[in-house]
Amino acid sequence: MSRIVVFGARGNAGRRVVAEAVSRGHAVTAVVRDPGRHEGVRGHGVTLVAGDVTRAESVAAVAAGHDAVISTVYRADVPADEFYTSAADALVAGLSRAGVERLVTVGVGTALEVAPGVAMHDTPDFPEEYRRFSVGHSSEIAILAGSGLDWVVVTPPPVFLDAQAERTGVYRAGGNAVLPAETFSYADLAVALVDEATERRHTRAVVAVA
Repeated sequence: MSRIVVFGARGNAGRRVVAEAVSRGHAVTAVVRDPGRHEGVRGHGVTLVAGDVTRAESVAAVAAGHDAVISTVYRADVPADEFYTSAADALVAGLSRAGVERLVTVGVGTALEVAPGVAMHDTPDFPEEYRRFSVGHSSEIAILAGSGLDWVVVTPPPVFLDAQAERTGVYRAGGNAVLPAETFSYADLAVALVDEATERRHTRAVVAVA
């Protein structure tokens, strides 16, 4: 059994990660900004706590004594570059203080490469409003790469993520290039995230899944 922290535990990916980890017998600490609004997250094998992924002291406090951290966070009210940079900085500093090495985060599919050295968000005619989010989200990678953490950025394909599809438990994994796919489910993204947190299949890398 592993002890896993999940930041963003109430989101589409986060709540499925919590369920997936618990179903495998792992102990989960589910982190949200306001536990009073998310009592439904509590359950067998789940400890619900308040935390802020952009504050190193908060990250250190909730991560202490755990084996791995999965971050599925998203903020619509904060510019992506500001939010993901702050989160990456806080995760690096906080996990280092807590003595937790393994960090698994969710990447953004439009930052994956469609040709060697060419990210999808850098292709001609890619919408600028989506490019700002994609570039901002992927700003975390440089920060993680410069850290001493055992990190991996699990990145779903740049397609519709199905919140209704059932778990299959089957997925492909590659490098930092887009894997062809018509759709992908949050449930199977959760499988990949928990696999990486507990089995450490990749290290210090961006890993596309589909």
